[in-house]
Amino acid sequence: MKKVNIYLADGFEEIEALTVVDVLRRAGVEANTVAITNAKEVRGAHNITVIADKTFDEMDNNAADMLVLPGGMPGTTNLEKHEGLKSLIKQFYHEEKLIAAICAAPSILGKMELLESSRATCYPGFEKDLKGAIHSDDLVVRHKNIITSKGPGTALLFALDLVEILLGKEKMEVIKESMIVQK
Repeated sequence: MKKVNIYLADGFEEIEALTVVDVLRRAGVEANTVAITNAKEVRGAHNITVIADKTFDEMDNNAADMLVLPGGMPGTTNLEKHEGLKSLIKQFYHEEKLIAAICAAPSILGKMELLESSRATCYPGFEKDLKGAIHSDDLVVRHKNIITSKGPGTALLFALDLVEILLGKEKMEVIKESMIVQK
């Protein structure tokens, strides 16, 4: 079974994180929510409190097939401040394991200089932080082992793309049809 960790920090964009969890679980992926704080309770950007499956220190972070970074403010800033998460991102990058980021979160990868000569997208206004990237206006962009997406309105397309990457186009189409996604 494929394993994906979705990292939550106070101020995360709820629709971006929870849509990914929902769609991946529908597809049969082990989708774990991981709080980067010492507590499992994490408050989103719109004051929706989520109880994460585990904290960063409790999770076997290296066992994941993919890391997902939801955006939102100040969630993105809080994720970026977590040294353990940044170290994990670097490790995944160098091992060519999958890293996905949506909305403002691709800026973390850009500031870490992991997007050099890569196509990437982000929430409008964060393009300056995609250091070295070839900016795309596409809603979801795959380049090598990094997947980026624009924002809250693209969360479902982003999640379906992650299903396709992990389990194939056929499985993604089944999930898409079962959810009555028209695009």
